Amino acid sequence: MLSIERVLVNKDWATLLFVLATAIIALNKTIFSVRFNEFIKLGYSEKYNKIYKDTNNLLSWFTISMFVIQLISFSFFILLFLSYFNYTKTDNYITYIQVITFLFVFILSKFLIEKIIGTAIDSESLVDKFNLIKVNYRAFLGFILLPINIVLYYNSWPIKEVFYIILTIFLLYNVFTYYFLVKTYQKTILSKLFYFILYLCTLEIAPYYFMYYWVTKN
Repeated sequence: MLSIERVLVNKDWATLLFVLATAIIALNKTIFSVRFNEFIKLGYSEKYNKIYKDTNNLLSWFTISMFVIQLISFSFFILLFLSYFNYTKTDNYITYIQVITFLFVFILSKFLIEKIIGTAIDSESLVDKFNLIKVNYRAFLGFILLPINIVLYYNSWPIKEVFYIILTIFLLYNVFTYYFLVKTYQKTILSKLFYFILYLCTLEIAPYYFMYYWVTKN
C-alpha cells in the first residue's frame, strides 16, 4: 500500500485577518450607518466627498478604519498576484507581512512628503483635500476588493484575466479620481498649474513607476 504525503496548508492567519476586516466593516455600518451608506455609493456618486469634505475627516475613526481595510485588502491582492506567478505561496504569512509593511510605509512616506511639499508651496490645504479624496476612493476600492480576495484566496482556480481586469479597473479608477479632483478644484489648480503638474509627476507617477521597476528587477 502506497503512502501519500499530505501537505497541510495553514491559512488560519488569513482567516483571522478576513474576520477582522469584516468585523471592522460591520462596526462601521452599525456606528456610522448614514456615513457608511453614502460611502458605499462612491462608485457612482460624488455625494460622499461633498458631504465629508472637511480635511479633519482624514483623522476620523471611519477614515482610519477603512484605510486599515484597504491595507489588508490590497496586500492580499498583491500576495495572490505574486503567488499566481510563483514568486511565493498564498499561505506564506511572512511574505504577507513584508507586503503590508512595505505598502504601509510607502503610503505613509508619500503622505508625509506631500504634506511637506504642500507647506513649501503654500498649498497645504489643497494637498490635504486631494489626499482626503484619494483616501476615500482607494478605501472604497479596498472595500470592494475584499470579497474578491476571499473568493480567490480559498479557491485554487485563479484566472490570469481576473488579475489583469482588477489592475485595469484600479488604473481607470485612479484616472477617475484625478478627474474628480480637477473638476472640483479647477480654479485653484489653474492658478497653480505648474505646481499641480509637478505634483502629479513627482508624487503620483514617479513613485509607482520606481516601485514597478524595483519589483520587476528583483
